[in-house]
Amino acid sequence: MSEQDRRSAVVVSSLASFLLPFMGGASSVAVRAIGDEFHADAATLSWFVTSFLVVSAMFLLPFGRLGDLWGRKRTFQAGGALFCVGSVLCVAAPSLALLIAARAVQGAGGAMLAATAPAILISVFPPQERGRVLGINTAAVYTGLAAGPVVGGVLTSLAGWRSIFLLGLVAAELAFLLTRLRLRGDWAEAKGEGFDLAGAALCALGLGPLSVGLTLLESWWAATWLVAAGIAALVAFVWHESRTRQPILEVGLFRHNRLFALSNVAALISYAATFATTYLLSLYLQVVRGLGPRNTGFVLLTAPVFQAVLSPWAGKLSDRVAPRIVSSIGMGLCAAALGLFALVDARTPLALLIVEIAVLGVGFALFSSPNMNAVMSSVERRQFGVAAATVATMRTVGMTLSMAVVTLLLTAHLGGREITREVAGPYVDAMRLSFALFAGLCVLGVPASLARGRGR
Repeated sequence: MSEQDRRSAVVVSSLASFLLPFMGGASSVAVRAIGDEFHADAATLSWFVTSFLVVSAMFLLPFGRLGDLWGRKRTFQAGGALFCVGSVLCVAAPSLALLIAARAVQGAGGAMLAATAPAILISVFPPQERGRVLGINTAAVYTGLAAGPVVGGVLTSLAGWRSIFLLGLVAAELAFLLTRLRLRGDWAEAKGEGFDLAGAALCALGLGPLSVGLTLLESWWAATWLVAAGIAALVAFVWHESRTRQPILEVGLFRHNRLFALSNVAALISYAATFATTYLLSLYLQVVRGLGPRNTGFVLLTAPVFQAVLSPWAGKLSDRVAPRIVSSIGMGLCAAALGLFALVDARTPLALLIVEIAVLGVGFALFSSPNMNAVMSSVERRQFGVAAATVATMRTVGMTLSMAVVTLLLTAHLGGREITREVAGPYVDAMRLSFALFAGLCVLGVPASLARGRGR
């Protein structure tokens, strides 16, 4: 593989890794403006975020396997095109229901991008450089997170929330064109093997209803049945995958590969504990503290800046030190930050809040790229797509669980009331309880992270 091919792979993968969190961060700052336009309550508005996550969770594993079979470049290109379609639909959405549906289309495209971007990167670099390039890729993720709230706040203030999706459309088109013109390989190491259609269906039928049911437990009587149906489908998925010759997910990786299994568990716990932070703090800063979207974006910028700066160093460090050590220290710092967020109220100094956000950023920088390095170093080349998709699935399921907890608590404390200054007190109560639960979850994740073994 030539040096030019490697540079192209880094650029393309980093652009996609930048785009998805950028859109998430930018749109999170626009949540209140969207709610004002469509007169939405907090629980309904959370589906603007959750629909993207649910659809991504349903299709990440099938798309990861598709990339190994059909070609990671082709799958990546298809994801970029589908993300463009979803962005156009978001710009044109005349109602919140159609906006949520458009975000679901974006979620399907995002699943294709997330399942293949790290696999493309790993395919062109030798093992001794994986931590370094994954650190660069993770820095792109956090640069997107850093730019998202700031750019989203500015765009929402100056041109309205729809302009965010116009910018996302341009970025997705650029990723598509660069992939088509500059990326020469296709990396289909599992080409010729079969695609497990039944497994793909069971995976989608499990993760979709489970995620939706968890989110609606407080507000819909049938949600319990959805959760039960999702769990049943996932049990059937595991049973089927353990018996089919060419599965989407090799269940043996979880049974016999301790490093792979516990690294994925650590990812699930970490994202479940931390993802809703931006959503909760965005509403807190705007509703409780009275900041505008632009200033809210600048405050939320703190964590991603630390993540973007430290991630390449953390990834490089994990090439020399056991990744479990670096990532476990990071998870411990995340737990500390979440515990401090649980003490925030209407009188907390903004300077102190910014310091706490910075601690979260440092912790997650130390966790993320070393954890991904551990996962990708634990499998064969023909499994890179599935391994990347498995981590992305754990990440997305964790994010969905995080939003489900927040939706449940907001519904319990606020009912169907809109997010305004009149509900600031109950909102702070729900937010603090959410962070307390997330801090406890993160504390439990530290021993799970340490228990994975040396891995090298």
